[in-house]
Amino acid sequence: MKSLLTILFVCLSVQMNGQDFRTANTEDIALFPQQNEFRNTLDLSGIWKFKKDSLAEGEKQQWFKGLSDYRSIAVPGSWNEQFDDMRDYLAMAWYEKETYIPASWKGQRIFIRVGSANYAAKIWVNGQPLGQHEGGHLPFAFEISSLVNWNASNRITIQVENILKPDRVPTGGDVATGLFNNFPKSNYDFFPYAGLHRAVWLYTVPSAAAIADVAINTGFTGNDGAVEIKVVAHGKASQGRISIAGIQAPIRFSGGKATASIKIPNVRRWSPEDPFLYTVDVTLTEGNKTIDHYTTETGVRTITANSKQILLNGKPIFLKGFGKHEDFPIYGRGTAYPVMIKDFSLFKWIGANSFRTSHYPYDEEYMRMADREGILVIDEIPAVGLYFHGDTAQLQRRQSVCHQYINELITRDKNHPSVIIWCIANEPFPAKVGLTSGEEKQGDDQALVSLKTLFKQVKTLDSSRLTTLVGVMGGPSDWLTLGDVTCVNRYWGWYTNPGDVRAGAAMLSMELDRLHQKVQKPVIITEFGADTYPGMHAEQPEMFTEEYQTDFIKAYLDVADSKDFIAGMHVWAFADFKTSQAIMRFGGINYKGVFTRDRKPKMAAHYLRQRWARKN
Repeated sequence: MKSLLTILFVCLSVQMNGQDFRTANTEDIALFPQQNEFRNTLDLSGIWKFKKDSLAEGEKQQWFKGLSDYRSIAVPGSWNEQFDDMRDYLAMAWYEKETYIPASWKGQRIFIRVGSANYAAKIWVNGQPLGQHEGGHLPFAFEISSLVNWNASNRITIQVENILKPDRVPTGGDVATGLFNNFPKSNYDFFPYAGLHRAVWLYTVPSAAAIADVAINTGFTGNDGAVEIKVVAHGKASQGRISIAGIQAPIRFSGGKATASIKIPNVRRWSPEDPFLYTVDVTLTEGNKTIDHYTTETGVRTITANSKQILLNGKPIFLKGFGKHEDFPIYGRGTAYPVMIKDFSLFKWIGANSFRTSHYPYDEEYMRMADREGILVIDEIPAVGLYFHGDTAQLQRRQSVCHQYINELITRDKNHPSVIIWCIANEPFPAKVGLTSGEEKQGDDQALVSLKTLFKQVKTLDSSRLTTLVGVMGGPSDWLTLGDVTCVNRYWGWYTNPGDVRAGAAMLSMELDRLHQKVQKPVIITEFGADTYPGMHAEQPEMFTEEYQTDFIKAYLDVADSKDFIAGMHVWAFADFKTSQAIMRFGGINYKGVFTRDRKPKMAAHYLRQRWARKN
């Protein structure tokens, strides 16, 4: 009865407000917008109109027909860093942009693509409802062809809110684990930035027939590369061709799908040492006439694992690198291309070859940069702070959002050779956790079923890459057996045995031996580190000094060197980053970075550069 009343209420509300919002179709984000002779793009980044809606009255008052009493805001960017009165504001706000659409776009299908709206968004075009999307850090798109005004300005309106709730992913509002006593009330240790964090695009595809998706899988036969390419097309597509490395293969469509297998003689294998990318050109034809084409890049490589090692192209690879955040002063979580270039430059400077997208997918340009620079990526959905006890409806809701994230992430990132591991969660929690005691707590059956379902979904969508989840200190080891690689975050000597690096390293060593004996899979320590206030020094290493951080990192790396099943070490963190306010976060900053928030090296960065430069 309660469910029926809820449905009736929703239907009545829709009728009263006259608003009908479609849910975004994941298939529409498969290809990044591209400019060529058949397609067009328009980047709407820049200064938008902006208005706070703390009473959530904007939709009722029809703000989508044009904002008044607005102020200016930069897109992309977090609103929390741009205004002195909105640092902790996470409720509803409105964005508006006026733009002309070129007359040359007539006759094509026109779409809008939002790179990331954190957390929930609705879109109107010229005052008409278009669609909605839940979940930050991943793109969504809608066709707007029928709503376009020709030879006149077009109004794009986007409503965004990032209210912290326990049924959202990542979770907030109701702190389930008791580990965080912070403000704003998030269940994770980074700031819950809100807003349009990545570019908003208008783009077109041909109307008669268009390439909708290109999926690339690579392997080897001796010295020859084996590339399988699957193409999905919309409209009246019947034939076409694929070109790679000067080799062409015809394709014929059945039910909108076509497949081609291409052999590349004496292939150059993609690797950190030689991140060579092949151009893949997909063309649709009608008789002798080309009607659409799309160009992308791929690296030919394989990724597998045995009981002790990760194998890139059949050879062991050791991951040296970091967990990091999309975080920078003023930009917040907004895309900042100069910062991105600087980060990759520092990766090369320090000798790193990998990073984890902790704790959410990064801007797509990060993935393209990683492809070009030969940096290996553990690609992670925003499932940080998950828990499986308590309200059943909230659990089911979070599970549904995780499935959505996995679908969106793999749809977006499936062709990047840099992406070698899919990560379904960071530090999922049981009802009780031995975070500081070192005692392993048991997880419940519901959690195991939920996690297994997520892993199964990943393998169904992409079996060519490895899988993992990242385990918390004192969490269930049974959960760590589910992936192809075992990843753990460990802070013995910081959160436990504080100040005693030797005791922490000893605990780490014993635990790793027990863990590998159980899982029989390669292990990556995906987080380890110590908060370090920049410029703080002591004659003897003490907590929060640069000397202590350096000693801590050295001790953990030494433990890893003594064990042949450790396949990677990711220092937490690459750079200091903003968090919610808490007694354990001085100034609302996590200081575990080996670089400061503005990318100045601490002592540990110089130590890592010296060590990683000589390590194979």
